[in-house]
Amino acid sequence: MKTDPDALRFNQMALVSLTLGSLLLGSPALLALTALALLLGTACPPLAPFKNLYTRVLRPLLRLPVRRVDDDPRAHNFAQGMGGSVLTLASLAYLGGLPLLGTALAVVVVALALLNLTTGYCLGCQLYFHYRMLRHRLTR
Repeated sequence: MKTDPDALRFNQMALVSLTLGSLLLGSPALLALTALALLLGTACPPLAPFKNLYTRVLRPLLRLPVRRVDDDPRAHNFAQGMGGSVLTLASLAYLGGLPLLGTALAVVVVALALLNLTTGYCLGCQLYFHYRMLRHRLTR
C-alpha cells in the first residue's frame, strides 16, 4: 500500500496549529472542530479535510510533486482516529468545567503529533501494529 508522507505531515501541522490555537484562544469550539475533522478523515478517508486541502489546493497551487512511499495508510488512519478521540475528550472536559483536564489531553495530542513531525515516530501507528499482531495471535 502507498501513503503520501507530505499529506501526513500537513495533517499533523494543521492538527498542531489548530489545537495550539484553540488552547491560546481558549476556544473549545475550535478544539471540537479539529477533533471532528480528524474523526471525519478517520471514518471516511476520502473526506479528510486536511488531506483534501493539501492534495487538492496547496499541492497544485504550489506545484509540489506527488510522493508515495510503501506504508500502510490504515496505521496512520488509526492514529488519526486516536488523536480525534482524545481531542473530543478534551473538548468535553472543557464543556464539563474541567479546563485543566481538557488542556492536558490536548497537549498530549500536540506532543505526539510534534514527535511524529520531528522524528517520524508515530505512537498511534505503533499501537495499531501491536493491535494487529495481537489480533493475529488470537485468531490462529
